[in-house]
Amino acid sequence: MNISFMWHMHQPDYRDGSGVMQMPWVFLHAIKDYYDMPWMLARHEGLKATFNITPPLIEQLKLYYEEPQKHDRFLNLWMQDLVLLNETDRNWMIKLCKSTPFETMVLVLPSYAVLHKKEHYNDNELFDMQVLFILSWCGIYLRSNNELIGRLIKKERNYNCEDKRVLLRELSKFVATIFDYYTKLYKDGRISISTTPLNHPILPLLMDMQNAVKANHSTKIPKQHTSLEDDALLQVIRAQDLFVETFGFVAEGFWPAEGAVDEKSVALLKECGIKWIATDEAILFKSLGNADRSTLYTPYNYSDMCIGFRDHGLSDHIGFTYRYWDANKAANHFISSLSSINESNPQGTVFIILDGENAWEFFDNNAFDFFDELYTKINNTLWCKTLHMDDVAKLPTKPLNNLSPGSWIHGEFNTWVGHNEKTRGWELIYLTKRDYNHHETTLDSGTKEKITNHFLAAECSDWFWWYGDDHFTEFGAEFDMLFRSHLISIYDLMNIAPPSDLFETIIGDRSSQNFWLRPQSHISPTTNGIHDSFFEWIGCGVVDESKLFSTMDRVRGPVSKILYGQDETSVYFAFDADITKLYESDTIGIIIEPIGFNENIELNSLKKLNNEEYFGDIKVEIAAKNILELRIEKSSIKVDQIQIRFELTQGDVIIQTLPGFGELEIDLTTDYSENWYV
Repeated sequence: MNISFMWHMHQPDYRDGSGVMQMPWVFLHAIKDYYDMPWMLARHEGLKATFNITPPLIEQLKLYYEEPQKHDRFLNLWMQDLVLLNETDRNWMIKLCKSTPFETMVLVLPSYAVLHKKEHYNDNELFDMQVLFILSWCGIYLRSNNELIGRLIKKERNYNCEDKRVLLRELSKFVATIFDYYTKLYKDGRISISTTPLNHPILPLLMDMQNAVKANHSTKIPKQHTSLEDDALLQVIRAQDLFVETFGFVAEGFWPAEGAVDEKSVALLKECGIKWIATDEAILFKSLGNADRSTLYTPYNYSDMCIGFRDHGLSDHIGFTYRYWDANKAANHFISSLSSINESNPQGTVFIILDGENAWEFFDNNAFDFFDELYTKINNTLWCKTLHMDDVAKLPTKPLNNLSPGSWIHGEFNTWVGHNEKTRGWELIYLTKRDYNHHETTLDSGTKEKITNHFLAAECSDWFWWYGDDHFTEFGAEFDMLFRSHLISIYDLMNIAPPSDLFETIIGDRSSQNFWLRPQSHISPTTNGIHDSFFEWIGCGVVDESKLFSTMDRVRGPVSKILYGQDETSVYFAFDADITKLYESDTIGIIIEPIGFNENIELNSLKKLNNEEYFGDIKVEIAAKNILELRIEKSSIKVDQIQIRFELTQGDVIIQTLPGFGELEIDLTTDYSENWYV
């Protein structure tokens, strides 16, 4: 059996009209992931993989080689005297410094954990948190091999301006080595390197917006849409040029942004000399009709283009499930899954394709332990070997006569068009394009080139990802502003007053308050599996899963709402759910994982668990009739604070993790007195 890993490395273009990056995620992932991922592979002799590196990432990462604070708003503020920061910049700095995942990245730095929980900061505290924030993003390679990073981590507090200066200089030098490292591994035959159209656009939507309707007949698209085929061609050609400039050779393959394909976009890539692409299994199954899974495990040939189709389930296990598991258990599960595939598909090829950067901050030790276990087990398995995609393109292929339009998300395009906000974004692009076409002849070539760059940037898929109600980020307003700023800049370059619509926010107010209500008072509901009355849950906390469609957990399962709260003796949970779906398999269970305890609690077969039991030291009462209710006795919990999550499983498949944004942190000593009133 062949295993072909592809790690997709991408960040949107965070540069505003002045060319300054407005958010620091390129830099942070550079010091944590972009070197670490190929390094973790290279530590294991003979393993191969493909790394897809997008043009916006390439262009922005190069800006950190020298004086990075000139190109990054965050680092510019980070280097300034805190006394000089205005209130807006200071609050934004605090917001970013508190954005790091707490359990996996903050807790490992004890002094950072203390500061992270504070609400207000004096200058010394904020200074320390700024340094610790950057240190928390330093990856395993830097922590293991860089003396300065190790020394600053051990210092823990009382950092000074010289610490900041030498830290930024050291990290800038490190970032400048990343692409050279990829090139070396490519020349050694260990990896292939591919890329994506210039600004990570959804090519099928640029070329024909009707593709969204073809993929899902209920999708609403802009009424006055127009083809942007010329832009699509530029997106491909400029990506190829930048790739050659960066790596010194021509990319043989592309990962179309978000795995989005249709017949026209594949023909365009073929005309531009691309030999292979990859996309999701959903596209293959739609293209073949009623095909079984055995058809998945081989490369295909569509119109002389080699295509690999990702195993959606296994890829998502790495990206979204294994973060909660012990590294050895996760690696064993992956190998076991491959073994099952191999039994029915000997000599097949399994494509594992996913984000190569954003998942690892949710793993312990930045996923080093997981990858070390996984790669070791693969190397010790005699019946499989790894290939990169340039190797795969040389294998025999099966013919594919039809290619359905779609992306890696459900085989459709609704993540990027359909919702009112997403559609509004496209309407503003079309409006700006019509105005530009009307005035184009009056503009000089230099101005036209700048305008073209802004159009290509505005066509990035990431803006549309954050519009609508299917994904949530606390930085939605910043993404919205960046998108509109490109279109505003086009009008400024034409010396035309931008339409007032471009100054109105597109994104709605979707802070966590929209889907997460914190508990307001003690509650003491009866745990009987029956929603007795509205009043027994008055004052409880509510997580509305129907409004939360988190980036890191895209699966919507039977539970639509979590109710939770506590009194002096117990912690209570209730799950609003489609009980029929909840009960449709006798193997459904719930795993509760209180951080700090030695074992998980597995409640197998909900139908049989309407009682009170001990799981380890933890006393749990559960009841499920027309609602699932759960009570945990506080006296059996040995700590004052817990972080808790739930998994609904069906056999070996996790059908929903709750809450969708990660864990619920509950302080068991809270008395809610601040909410009392008379």
